[in-house]
Amino acid sequence: MTQIVADLLSDTLTRPTAGMRAAIAAAEVGDDVFGEDPTVARLEARVAELLGHEAGLFAPTGSMANQLGVRLHVGPGQELVADSLAHVLRAELGAAAILSGISSRTWVADRGLLDARQAAGLMITGAGVYQVNTALAVVENTHNFGGGTVQPIEQIRALREETRRQGVAMHLDGARLWNAHVATGIPLADYGREFDTVSVCLSKGLGAPVGSVLVGTREHIDEARVWRKRFGGGMRQVGVLAAAGLYALDHHIERLADDHARARRFAEAAAAVAPGSIEPTQVETNIVILDVAQSGWAAADLVTEAAARGIRLYAVGPGKVRLVWHLDVDDAATDHAIAELGPLLSGGPRQSRQV
Repeated sequence: MTQIVADLLSDTLTRPTAGMRAAIAAAEVGDDVFGEDPTVARLEARVAELLGHEAGLFAPTGSMANQLGVRLHVGPGQELVADSLAHVLRAELGAAAILSGISSRTWVADRGLLDARQAAGLMITGAGVYQVNTALAVVENTHNFGGGTVQPIEQIRALREETRRQGVAMHLDGARLWNAHVATGIPLADYGREFDTVSVCLSKGLGAPVGSVLVGTREHIDEARVWRKRFGGGMRQVGVLAAAGLYALDHHIERLADDHARARRFAEAAAAVAPGSIEPTQVETNIVILDVAQSGWAAADLVTEAAARGIRLYAVGPGKVRLVWHLDVDDAATDHAIAELGPLLSGGPRQSRQV
């Protein structure tokens, strides 16, 4: 079996560092279902403060944090609106419909980039019994399947103004909001305050093994705590995981810039050998989505060939693959990806068979 040198499948693959493991081992714990875990309480309060909200709730996964946020704002038979590539709709397996009886509609956004006019134009309110009423708009920042796209704060604010006018709530899927903050320098709270609820992940670029936090008003979080138990997310001595999140906040936010730089360096190299596969200036954070069809590749075939060369990728469409930089991908691994994938992109599948 080929040894994987550059594991670019996802930033969820990060492993706890030695310092994080020490923090886990030393964590003070209690029963969190009874609200008695002091480490969890510290994490929830800290994330809420960072994002400009009153309270927070620790959840085992980003999907659960999103679904809790959605459930707070949308009743059964109402709808949420989001872009067509949004994780909350594309990658959470219909959870909003199955768990909460929520329908959804989408707008098409290039690279997932928010245009407030598109989102606002899709919303329907005050329709009585004649149409489904929109209760929530969901924005994803950074945008996963868009390629790590950072949402413009001006567009977020424009949509917030319109949702307030129409009485529609806003939820931020901020799984990678840390990356947007590092890429732009915009304070986390400046993003967070534009939304009624925000979910952020600790287990992606920040390198914690498990966990997300949902923030909002104290009233919202009290209600979300009940729904977390109903959804099966009540946890006991979970301070061992919250300690990892606190360590990540102390040590792993600013280093996200290293992931961004390596992703951009790879994108520039790919564009040099396969023009049209990627526009490097659009690589703002740690995610690169390559159009490999123009080099003659089916995405699944390139994934297989890359694996034989020690690189793991993820197919996000028939002709597109995703590469994600993270804590466990260093300069040497990036160099390996450039050296091995460059010839595949420039030569296509025929040349790879001749090697």
